Amino acid sequence: MVLAGADNLRRNVDKVNGLNVFPVPDGDTGTNMNLTLTAGCEELKKKPSSHIGKAADALSKGLLMGARGNSGVILSQLFRGFAKHVHDLEHVNVQQFAGALQQGVETAYKAVVKPVEGTILTVSKEAAKHATQYRRGSDLLDLMQEVLSKAKEALARTPEQLAVLKQVGVVDAGGQGLVCVYEGFVTALSGGLVQVNDDYATMDTTLGAVSLVPGMNLAKEVHAHLPAQAHLATEDIEFGYCTEFMLTVAPGKVKGLVFDEGTFRDQLSKLGDSLLVVADDELVKVHIHAEYPGEVMNQAMNYGALSRIKIENMRDQHSHILEDMAEGYEAPVSTTATAVTPSKPYGFVAVALGEGITDILSSVGVDVVLSGGQTMNPSTEDIVNAVNSIDADTIYVLPNNSNIILAAQQASELVDNKTLIVIPSKSIPQGLAAILAFQEKADAQTNTAAMSESLRRVKSGQVTYAVRDTNMNGIDIKQGHFIGIQDGRIVSSQPSLLDACKKLLEEMIEESSEIVTILTGEDAVEAETEELESFIQAAYPDIEIELHPGGQPLYAYLFSVE
Repeated sequence: MVLAGADNLRRNVDKVNGLNVFPVPDGDTGTNMNLTLTAGCEELKKKPSSHIGKAADALSKGLLMGARGNSGVILSQLFRGFAKHVHDLEHVNVQQFAGALQQGVETAYKAVVKPVEGTILTVSKEAAKHATQYRRGSDLLDLMQEVLSKAKEALARTPEQLAVLKQVGVVDAGGQGLVCVYEGFVTALSGGLVQVNDDYATMDTTLGAVSLVPGMNLAKEVHAHLPAQAHLATEDIEFGYCTEFMLTVAPGKVKGLVFDEGTFRDQLSKLGDSLLVVADDELVKVHIHAEYPGEVMNQAMNYGALSRIKIENMRDQHSHILEDMAEGYEAPVSTTATAVTPSKPYGFVAVALGEGITDILSSVGVDVVLSGGQTMNPSTEDIVNAVNSIDADTIYVLPNNSNIILAAQQASELVDNKTLIVIPSKSIPQGLAAILAFQEKADAQTNTAAMSESLRRVKSGQVTYAVRDTNMNGIDIKQGHFIGIQDGRIVSSQPSLLDACKKLLEEMIEESSEIVTILTGEDAVEAETEELESFIQAAYPDIEIELHPGGQPLYAYLFSVE
């Protein structure tokens, strides 16, 4: 069912993406749901099981770590609740399956701070409610056909619940994505021919045997090179092996022991340093610097099975770093005073797309810049990996996109031994304003308040082109025209790029405005940029202009006004 649902969603990604309410090429709901479900399928392939509880748990873990964007996070929560309901069940009947759908809805609603009706939440809720009230049979196919039918009905009503959908004349994209998944479920249960992409599995026409094949690994590695490595001697490394693995905790006792996260952490802390233990139900991520990795793994195997094992010799790595240093560098002499470099109090993770924007963020103190934006949201796992790569006690995350905020907030639940604070920036200008509001000597509470307040003081604008005819906010928009968007609201549509920029700036700039910052995209033309500067100087002589190459795709120009 899951593999067929994933394949049907994959084949309909463009359809789901095309349902976005804004007529711009930033359709990513289908992409996010597809990547999230693909990550879940990857985990299923690693742990194939005919025990539905175990299979659901594997799916849930993969979805949780691979979740991208709001739609992906919500999808992961739907199946996380489902997995909790069937956790101990090898087989399920119709009533149990319906109950699992209902618990999935409840889990998803709890994960969203401000649930909005007329979205994937509503579609899942109406379908699950109908499932729990279905009493006319004991066949799972009949139930799923009813669930699919009710989901389609709920999807058709979403424009009546969310004004922006009705205005544009589309149904909710996330709800459509869920319907695609349910359609795949019904196809699999009905015994029809399922043509599953090789990235998931190959399935015979009887739906009996599933042949698992390798798929692509969607997780992004985040490598952090700490400056402290260049300031200590190789022989001062007390624990020489960076050891990482996943522990799947077995149910009940193993070798007479029952897993307890606190006890397990204490046991491993005696075997090394830089210990990180992230537990989510029965899946535990372990990172430790140890002198004897075998002892660490032997200790962990008292509680279950190991996977994704990675061991690196840090002494060798450090020697190579020193060898690769510029000629004339003198390797430090071993001293106990320089053997340990304390972690810094604060670190920063930001999301951006474009080499220029990445350079700007790095120059103002961001430790890790994740590549992402409207068309490619980083997953929860990407954010967790980035946070864990920074040797700091408190990490601020700047999503710089409204569709990444929920994934960042979910990442905070998966980070251990450090504090993750999400500043809900919705644009690059907001993210820059937040990082510039940070004060090194202030405490976390003061900085969080100041950075959050800075978001309200900056206006963000962007110019791109429309991909369809529509009408938004009383503005007629033609396919191929350039549209100006201020803080998520379309304010202009013009045949000319420059005219669209000028109209947008006229909306953004007020009498009290002092600075206009322009980030040029990869498609920006120098002559047009110069003409744009001249327009601002002539129309607003008291305004200070800052111009930077952003290199961002899709948007010819990004503006901020302060």
